[in-house]
Amino acid sequence: LMRPGRRWQDGCVADTSNEPAELFDGTAPYYAAYRPGYDGRMFTHVAERLGLDGTGWALDLGTGTGAVAIPLARMVNSVIAVDPQPGMLAEARALAAADSVTNIEWRLGEAAQLAGMDLPPLRLVTIGAAFHWMDRAAVARDLDALIDDGGAIVLASGGTPGDIAPPPWSDTIREVRVRYLGPERRAGRGTYTHPAERHQDVLSRSPFSRIETAHWDRTSDRTADEVAGLQLSYSYSSPRQLGPDAKAFVNDVRDALLAFDPAGTFEQTIRTEAIIARRL
Repeated sequence: LMRPGRRWQDGCVADTSNEPAELFDGTAPYYAAYRPGYDGRMFTHVAERLGLDGTGWALDLGTGTGAVAIPLARMVNSVIAVDPQPGMLAEARALAAADSVTNIEWRLGEAAQLAGMDLPPLRLVTIGAAFHWMDRAAVARDLDALIDDGGAIVLASGGTPGDIAPPPWSDTIREVRVRYLGPERRAGRGTYTHPAERHQDVLSRSPFSRIETAHWDRTSDRTADEVAGLQLSYSYSSPRQLGPDAKAFVNDVRDALLAFDPAGTFEQTIRTEAIIARRL
């Protein structure tokens, strides 16, 4: 993830003094409670395409609360799950324990430290909705030295912004967020712009240039409280960004949603996208 004083060639964050742990500081309980997670069909697809048979080591980079690492652990011998945010790792450990998953090693760290992580030969590296925070080309180069012949990188995400039309009530939330935090998308101590180049295009210039992409869509119905709580899981409206206004922000989002639709059920299309990248 990002290191202080460095500006990635992808663009991303205007303020280069961010520590990676700052980006999602305070979001972990909301991430665990309200993020929709990845479609189970993705894990089946990845296992079939890569021939996962319960053996080998996997690295889950930017693991967050373990949304990829925990299901993946049933498909390989062991997972090393890395994240720069201690709160995320604490939530992930608790979720893994509740699911009786014991073959994950949780490590505090970031993508820029890959070369010094003393990793075993890896069959698979997964990155869930975090590649856009990284120096993508550098990470792919570093992983080339760590992934076995026949191994792969798998990027799991909700797809590229704009692939799915936002729900009609998204502008309602944005209006509240702008009122509290201003029009720019915040991240840590700076602001954020999503990289213009798609992940597939970056990977096509890397050693992992044999690329396939698949996606799965599902519909989610949530209450106003759930949608409001979800906002605290994002880097741009995190408890760190909102400070003492966090509770008032959540209340105002909920009230705005109910004013938009008093029925109180908010439907959204949730996409899971998997990019599998292998060597030629």
